[in-house]
Amino acid sequence: MSDMGATRRKFTLEFKTEAAHRVIDTGRSIADVSAELSVADSSLARWVREERRRLDAVAGSTDEPLSAAERTELLRLRRQVAEQDKDLAFLGKVAMTWPVTIGG
Repeated sequence: MSDMGATRRKFTLEFKTEAAHRVIDTGRSIADVSAELSVADSSLARWVREERRRLDAVAGSTDEPLSAAERTELLRLRRQVAEQDKDLAFLGKVAMTWPVTIGG
């Protein structure tokens, strides 16, 4: 049976985890992030589900909730990451429109 030229890409655990956190930490949709990363929605949804399970397991292993200062810092860092993701997406679009000169 022919796969009609389709090739399966392999992703590292690090890539999958970072991709999942783009959804988890920023509140962006799976469709939005999967389009940005050129991965299937179903793959990203699975990675997000697996990472949320892992985070829940880690959170369940400690009896201490985040302090107010830790929660504030976490929220600040999540906002910072979301802003940096927006900056990187914008810069990627800008870079694609700049002319490339060779031997310039």
